[in-house]
Amino acid sequence: MASRADTIVASATPPGIGGIGVVRVSGDEAERIARAMLGSLPEPRTATYRSFADARGQKIDAGIALFFPRPTSFTGESVLELHGHGGPIVMSLLVDAAIALGARQAAPGEFSERAFLNDKLDLVQAEAIVDLIGSGTAQAARAAVRSLSGAFSKAVNGLAEKLTQLRMHVEAAIDFPEEEIDFLSDEKLLLRLQDCASTFDALIDATRQGRVLRDGYRVVIVGKPNAGKSSLMNLLSGQEAAIVTEVAGTTRDILREQIDIEGLAVELVDTAGLRDDPDRIEAEGIRRARIAVESADAVLWIQDASDPDRGGIVEELPETTPVIVVRNKIDLTNEAAGAGSENTIRLSAKTGDGVDVLREAIRGLAGYENRGEGAFTARRRHLDALARAKAHFLSGRQALLEARAGELLAEELRLCQQALGEITGAITSDELLGKIFSEFCIGK
Repeated sequence: MASRADTIVASATPPGIGGIGVVRVSGDEAERIARAMLGSLPEPRTATYRSFADARGQKIDAGIALFFPRPTSFTGESVLELHGHGGPIVMSLLVDAAIALGARQAAPGEFSERAFLNDKLDLVQAEAIVDLIGSGTAQAARAAVRSLSGAFSKAVNGLAEKLTQLRMHVEAAIDFPEEEIDFLSDEKLLLRLQDCASTFDALIDATRQGRVLRDGYRVVIVGKPNAGKSSLMNLLSGQEAAIVTEVAGTTRDILREQIDIEGLAVELVDTAGLRDDPDRIEAEGIRRARIAVESADAVLWIQDASDPDRGGIVEELPETTPVIVVRNKIDLTNEAAGAGSENTIRLSAKTGDGVDVLREAIRGLAGYENRGEGAFTARRRHLDALARAKAHFLSGRQALLEARAGELLAEELRLCQQALGEITGAITSDELLGKIFSEFCIGK
């Protein structure tokens, strides 16, 4: 991690031309830089119209200046924000002026990192900033706001508090073995164990939902040529994303579209039709299709219901990848739309009959439930930490119930709390922080 003693500067708006651009300065030198660039220090937390000048006093731009004295700022340090015209040259000149006055270019995520290090945010809240910026659906954005507001952290801390109370009970029993009351057989202890186990299950389930909500779900559409893959892609996406003709092999590259299923961001991947004797260009499309399948969360295997030689799934698919067999073109066979046996769905990409059943099936495969205002975003590392924490808890509970080993339970509870601390950042490492904040954009 870079030195926290440095004053940092960066543009907080994305590169390009826009009506407004924001440059942010944070650190001990922010007040001095503000006086040099603005002529005087603005009233704290008050939007003030000022001219912006460089170190030589040459005017660069004019706009709104905001100054936040430490510790009442996003980073916990003194912060200067300059809201000027959003051109890349103007933004570059303002950043260069701040650097000439003693600041340095901020690293990706360094403003948020300083907010975390100065106890303005915990690690979950800091990660939620990136999740909010990159939200693929309105539901994901609302869930990220809940994480940023502390909903996920509150749930983790609530479980940690229950474990603390349980640990206190156990360690008291260990410290006072001469007491007539057997604390390790106390009904209250058993109830606390059960309560912690139930809380673990509920939190892991909600976190799993939060991860799907954040990361989305990738569905790859495969099948023989002319089975209706591109037509289904267009139907699900609601637009003419893929070219549809009666000529086999029209799709020769990977096409991607994002759709929203009850708040779940689903990436649809349309691929070249799989057959044995393609031309050279189509063969490359088929190769790419097989690569896409390897990274899929689920596969839609499209069959032409009107083709007597449609066969089953002829392509080897990863064993762990769930597959939905879609019998398309039922408008030509007069079959009823809906779910069939062995994870099969009958539909018509031409008329739209049965598509709602397919959407529901995709949502079910993802294990996603629209939890509305109760949802929050989460990441794989959160699930990994929770899994380790639960494993320690279960190991300790087993040691108590089978061998009355209170010391082992107390130690496992300590390790359990340590794993939970990694989620919010109460216990963390510089390596983990560097990895997390490197995902942020510069200026956040």
